[in-house]
Amino acid sequence: MGLYRNASVRSASFLDGFQSDYLGGGGKARLKAANSSSKSNSARLVAALTCLQLVFAIYATFLLFYMSPTVDLQTKPDFSWASRIALQWKQLMIPKTLNHLQDQEAAASSTTGNGMVLVEQPLQQPPINMSEVCEHETIDFEQKKSDNVKMIKLKKELYDEVIDFQSKKFGIETLSELLAMKSKWDLKAPNKAKVTVILNHFKRKTLCSQIDSLLQQTLPFHHIWVLAFGSPNEQTLKRIVESYNNTRISFISSTYDFKYFGRFQMALQTEGDLVYILDDDMIPGRRMLEILSHVAGTHKYNNSVLGSIGRILPFRMKDFTFPSYRKFGVKEAGLYLPDPAYDILVEKVVQVDFLSSSWFLSSDLVKTLFIEDPYTFMTGEDLHLSYLLQKYRDAGSFVLPVDPNDKETWGDSEHRLAYVSETTVIFKDIVHVRDDQWWTTLTSGYITQWAAMHPQKIDAFFYAHSLEEVAALAPLLEKFRSTVGKKAYIAVSGGRYCPCEDAAAVLKWPKTVCKERRFKIFDLGIGSLSKVSHSDVPVVQAVYAAMKGLIKIHNPSVVIAVNDIDPSVRKALNMAAETGSASGNRSAAAANASGSPALILLPRASIPKALWIADVKSAALPFWNKMRISINIITQNRVNSLRRLLKSLSDAYYLGDDVPISFNMDSGVDEDTIREVGTFNWPHGTKSMRRRIIQGGLIRAVSESWYPAFDDDYGLLLEDDIEVSPYYYLWIKYALLSYHYDPGVSLPELTSISLYTPRLVEVVKERPKWEPSEAFKKIHKHTPYLHQLPCSWGAVFFPKHWREFYVYMNTRFTEDAKENPVQIPKSRTNGWQASWKKFLIDMMYLRGYVSLYPNFPDQASFSTNHMEPGAHIAAKDNVLKHDKHDFEVPLLKDDFINYLPNGKMPPASKLPSINLFNQPVSLKGLKVAGAKLGQDVLQCHPNEIVVVDHHTGVPTKCAKF
Repeated sequence: MGLYRNASVRSASFLDGFQSDYLGGGGKARLKAANSSSKSNSARLVAALTCLQLVFAIYATFLLFYMSPTVDLQTKPDFSWASRIALQWKQLMIPKTLNHLQDQEAAASSTTGNGMVLVEQPLQQPPINMSEVCEHETIDFEQKKSDNVKMIKLKKELYDEVIDFQSKKFGIETLSELLAMKSKWDLKAPNKAKVTVILNHFKRKTLCSQIDSLLQQTLPFHHIWVLAFGSPNEQTLKRIVESYNNTRISFISSTYDFKYFGRFQMALQTEGDLVYILDDDMIPGRRMLEILSHVAGTHKYNNSVLGSIGRILPFRMKDFTFPSYRKFGVKEAGLYLPDPAYDILVEKVVQVDFLSSSWFLSSDLVKTLFIEDPYTFMTGEDLHLSYLLQKYRDAGSFVLPVDPNDKETWGDSEHRLAYVSETTVIFKDIVHVRDDQWWTTLTSGYITQWAAMHPQKIDAFFYAHSLEEVAALAPLLEKFRSTVGKKAYIAVSGGRYCPCEDAAAVLKWPKTVCKERRFKIFDLGIGSLSKVSHSDVPVVQAVYAAMKGLIKIHNPSVVIAVNDIDPSVRKALNMAAETGSASGNRSAAAANASGSPALILLPRASIPKALWIADVKSAALPFWNKMRISINIITQNRVNSLRRLLKSLSDAYYLGDDVPISFNMDSGVDEDTIREVGTFNWPHGTKSMRRRIIQGGLIRAVSESWYPAFDDDYGLLLEDDIEVSPYYYLWIKYALLSYHYDPGVSLPELTSISLYTPRLVEVVKERPKWEPSEAFKKIHKHTPYLHQLPCSWGAVFFPKHWREFYVYMNTRFTEDAKENPVQIPKSRTNGWQASWKKFLIDMMYLRGYVSLYPNFPDQASFSTNHMEPGAHIAAKDNVLKHDKHDFEVPLLKDDFINYLPNGKMPPASKLPSINLFNQPVSLKGLKVAGAKLGQDVLQCHPNEIVVVDHHTGVPTKCAKF
């Protein structure tokens, strides 16, 4: 690569060559062969040159002085006077001396002794005249104009839609409005922007027109760099630059063609504030630098790339595919702006998907172009720049408006040049490459104008960093895609980590899905960022940037990956999920609750057991991580029972959730139990231990074992003679999402979720058998149901109702059950004394509350009670005999989904409800019965029930139901 400044810089070396030729050995030999009379002429020549050298010595002294570090360079000195003097001396002395000498030599020695003709090369080229070297394009054609009425209508409709959307979203300005905005680069401000202009030339004859236009700018440029990479016209371009004899204009050349990216590589070297890169077909109006700098200095557009020509990429068609950007006859092919062919003039600033032919941006933004390898070095630098600026710098691309009556405000004063030379529309192979390129950017998180104007809504976005992860996620992805009304896509890392075509093969999809322009699988090409790097920073950066964009475009309810994914990728996904949501496109409830999609990291073994996730309502899925379910164990001197419970808990599926566990022991706990608890390892969350100093008894042991810390804190209470199914946690999670977190469900009466299905009606003296499958066979024999009876053998309690229960129990607790003012007609619970459950039953009866119960064959459940001796079973004062078969139920050992109606949780409105005595009663009927009893802590009318403050649990008033 060669760097050439201008003709004046060349003068010193010319004189050095002159002295070498005429004062060195070769010159002396020729003079000695001449007539002796030439000696006097030579003496005069030496004298003249000595004087000239003196002048240049003085000139060099001034240069050294001003270049000294002790000189203040903040204000650059003007020493052009010295250059002018030296130039005048050169022109006066050297040509005359040379002409006189050449005449003498021609007469005295036109031939040598051996008869050979001496041909002397010219020692100096005459000064270059711009009129001799400048060439201009001949424009002998009219601007292209379409006469297709349909296409004119479609193009203008799309343009109007874009303008209307952008006006409403962020506001767009006319040229006069832009110039009225406050700018740090205002033309009247004391500090002027330093703009480096880069002109890239190959064959076109427009260099003089460009330089002439730039020399006339109302805001002077800082530098112009003329680039000629592999140009066959290098020497011509060089002579043109020389002819301007301007120290601010430089010529940079290379025999290697760096193509379209080379000019941006050169832009990295600029010392200016801003860079203006121009194609050789752009002739800017004389106010262009002023306008561009002013806009770039505003707060709104300082993080942007500005230009005069741009494109809006294709929109999705009705068949859910995207057309080529050159497809004719369809509105969805996008826009070229401005487009004289369709009479589309840009009169307000418009955001585009990429700029063409000119780019104006801060020098700091230029480096963004090289964060990722380009799709190809042969074309597409324009799209690559806009894509990466948005992806990594959140920077937009804007075409500036013009004054249609003032070409001085135009970025391309002769638009016919740019329009006819657009290679991206001339060659089919280029069109194909660029189609592939823009589709790759869109599927890697580029928010095009289509994506901004048409926000999508999908249920799940899967991410796999390896082929093994693709295989692990495949069952759940397939379940989503096969579920009516559900939509899910998968993104793969691509490159060397997880090639798209290989991932498609794992999913049993045709490999063509990686190429067709239809959303299904997204190849992020992460491998291109870390080919030689061992750092995880490029991977984190790439995954985060791509997934953030994809989440903004598609607005998934959840992002799903495996929980043993690479930690750096996990970090990137977490950041993308937190920052990538376009919350305006989700339901109000979901937006208020989370504002972003939930990131679900599933253990691989849990995925086949969690296919029900696809059946959860999309509006409920963002709450996946909002809930916390803690396990609270009440244990006392039954170490073998405790071990059995702990093993069953350890064998369960937890979906990668954080599940804290606590152990609650009374003062008399034995050493074996303490040792078992102390050595137990719990990998799913924190472990805590609490032991009473004074014996509290079972009522306090249970009721004080847990208290909610926040409104999404749920407590699972388990005594140590309970055992749970491996699926118990899945049941809890599924039920909460379906009946508590679905914004479309209103079930305020639900206080808890039971793991256990009873076989007896325990509140009736006779304790008759109960078979729910038979009772609900007309609805569905295995439907879950709502029961007014709370469960004490494995249940999850809701935080708001548990606070309410605390206050109620504190108000109503008596040592003597007969003193309790609540007496439920015909209920055996009226005589219960040492039971916390009795008080919960009373509250639920009075206020019409219910619990959700499972219902599976043979009453198989998610928990069972082994009826081992304790505070109730086999107690001395308990005269009631217990048949173990009536209480010990089988545990569910296989997936419960297959038993549910239609393989999923039924709608809340379809859940049957029964009262305390297992009689079918509507939810309203339960409230009627409680209000009729009239024994709550507040005296209410028969058509009212007590309403409480759910933050404190304190009753506040009576309200009609």
